[in-house]
Amino acid sequence: MKPDSPAAQLALSEEYVRDFFMYADHDNPAIAEIFRLSVFRTGAALRQGWQMPTEDARLMRNTEYLRDTFTPGMVDPKTLVDSEAELVSFPDVYFRIREVLDSPTSSADDVARIVSNDVELTAKLLKLVNSPFYGLLVTVEDVAHAIALVGVTEVSNLALGISAITVFKDIPPELMDVKTFWKHSVSCGVFSKLIASRMGGLKADRFFTAGLLHDVGRLIIMKKLPYASVQTLLYARENMLPLAEAERDILGFDHAEVGGMLLAEWKFPAGLVDTVRWHHAPASAQDPLAASVVQLADNLTNAMEISCGGKYVLPGLQEGAWERLGLKSSDLVTVTALFDSHIEELFAAFL
Repeated sequence: MKPDSPAAQLALSEEYVRDFFMYADHDNPAIAEIFRLSVFRTGAALRQGWQMPTEDARLMRNTEYLRDTFTPGMVDPKTLVDSEAELVSFPDVYFRIREVLDSPTSSADDVARIVSNDVELTAKLLKLVNSPFYGLLVTVEDVAHAIALVGVTEVSNLALGISAITVFKDIPPELMDVKTFWKHSVSCGVFSKLIASRMGGLKADRFFTAGLLHDVGRLIIMKKLPYASVQTLLYARENMLPLAEAERDILGFDHAEVGGMLLAEWKFPAGLVDTVRWHHAPASAQDPLAASVVQLADNLTNAMEISCGGKYVLPGLQEGAWERLGLKSSDLVTVTALFDSHIEELFAAFL
C-alpha cells in the first residue's frame, strides 16, 4: 500500500534510494549530502504521484532469455575502437574544425566561418550560449560574437561535442534509448560546468563538453557488442553494481577506457581525452582535478535520476577526489538548485 503521510513517504524514499548508494562510501561528506538530496527528491516525486519501479523491474528479473555468454578477453578495447573509428561517418564540420585548430596560422574568424556554415550546429550553439545557463549579459547573435565572449577553444570544444551527438543516432532503439542516454550526458555536462564554476582557477565552460562526452564509450560498446552490452546491464542490475564495475567483470574493460581511446583516435583535445578516460579513477589522470569534477558530476546525475526511474547504482567517489575539489557540502545544494533551474531549457536546446 502506498504510504500517505509525508513521514512514511520519506521513510520509503530513504529505503528505496539506499540500494543505489550501496557501492558508495557514506562516510564521505559529499556522498552523504548527495544521498540526503536524493532521498528528499524521491520523497517529493512520490508526493507528486511518481510510482516506484517494482523490485523485479529494477533488478530485471525474468529476462534470462536476453543473456549472452561473453567472457573477458573475447575482444580487446583497441580492436573495438579501431573498427568503429574506421567505419563511423563523422560530420564534415568536425574535421574542418580540427584542421583549423591544428593549424598555427588559423584564427578565430576561421573557426567562426566553418561553424557558421553548418546551420543546425550554429542553431544549437547559439541556443546554448544564449541560455541563462551561460549567464552572458548580452544576446549572442552569431558564432563570431560567441567566440569573442566565450573564447575560441570553448566554442570549438562545444562544436565538437555537439557534432559527436549526431554520430550515434543510428543505434537501434531496442538496444538503447539514445535520448535517455543523451539526457544523462547533458545533465552530467551541466553539473560538471556548475561544479567547476564553484572552484577558483578553472575555465568552467570546457567542463560542459567533458561531461557531455564522459560516457561516449558506452555507445561504442553497445554498437559493436550489443548482446554482451545487454549481458552487462543485466549483471549490473541484478547485482546492484555500478555499470563500470559490471563492464570490467563481464568485458574485461569499461566504457571510460573505450571512450578515452575513441576520442584520442578522433584527435579530440588531449585534456578532454584525459578527463573522459579517467572519470572513474581521477587519481590516475594527468589532470586529477578535472577528472574529479566529472566524477562528482556523474554521481550527482545518477542520484538525481533515481527519482524519475533511473536504475543505475552510483559509482561513488574515488578516495581523495572530494578533498581534491576543495568544496563544501553546502556547495552541492547550490549546484543542484542551479541544475534544476537550467536543465529543461538545455534538454530543449540539445535534444
